[in-house]
Amino acid sequence: MKFYKHPQSIVESHNIGRNSRIWAFAHVLSNAVVGEECNICDHVFIENDVIIGNRVTIKCGVQVWDGVRIADDVFIGPNATFTNDLFPRSKKYPEEFSKTFVLEGASVGANATILAGVTIGKKAMVGAGAVVTKNVPPNAIVAGNPARIIGYVTTTMVVDNKQDKSFLQGEVRQSDIPGVEFLRLPVIPDMRGNLSYAEYGQFLPFIPKRFFLVYGVPSKEIRGEHAHKTLDQFLLCVNGSCTVMVDDGSCREEYILDSPGTALRIPPMVWGVQYKYSSDAILLVLASDVYSNEDYIRDYDEFLKAVGTR
Repeated sequence: MKFYKHPQSIVESHNIGRNSRIWAFAHVLSNAVVGEECNICDHVFIENDVIIGNRVTIKCGVQVWDGVRIADDVFIGPNATFTNDLFPRSKKYPEEFSKTFVLEGASVGANATILAGVTIGKKAMVGAGAVVTKNVPPNAIVAGNPARIIGYVTTTMVVDNKQDKSFLQGEVRQSDIPGVEFLRLPVIPDMRGNLSYAEYGQFLPFIPKRFFLVYGVPSKEIRGEHAHKTLDQFLLCVNGSCTVMVDDGSCREEYILDSPGTALRIPPMVWGVQYKYSSDAILLVLASDVYSNEDYIRDYDEFLKAVGTR
């Protein structure tokens, strides 16, 4: 036998990959597909229209219903719950169950609930007990009910403005991501108020052709989630605060913009996300060119392919 089957398990499928292990009281129906080197723990139930990739771990007490697709290297924690029908009624079945995808390298924590039809992105992390009602972006960490993004995996917080007293006015810090710059702009205070500034050739790296303001964003929401092919951007939070995550496909960093004297430059071909908005946040974005829908890359896989890291 190419896989291990505990004598007290029921394995009806012949599509079980080499070196997979199926433990006691697990039940795998006849049309299910399980990849190689998987670990299917006690009391797991896998229905017919299910495809599970390679090196997947499914801990005890998980039911994987029709329509669920689990990619390679995924971890499913104990008693996590999948659903496949948003309007269930007894003895009534949809023509086709919603498809739910858990993509490569993602993890789902213990007792999390995944609603039908969502996609959990590559290497995303779902916290224990979270209730996932919307798609989870790649690399995002989500928690709560309903689940919200609370961070991104393997992300370095470069500077916490409130703690770093060495970050001086007029200083420009270069990121490990080429082209990303974090700037502490000059601030001139007097009895009439404060003034901060930047001009082309001095802190401002391009002549803006467009600006826009982002405000009134509920703190639970995220914005951005795209890269530009040619556009350069200069971001300032002129009121309140927000966090900006930048990603070049191999490195991720987060920056806090919490004053009109702090700015972030995001060059072309860097993935950007803004989140953790304070209720009073106003984000000003200066752009090097006018709006062009063709300049956007909105799909993270497409972005990784474009920067050559996929």
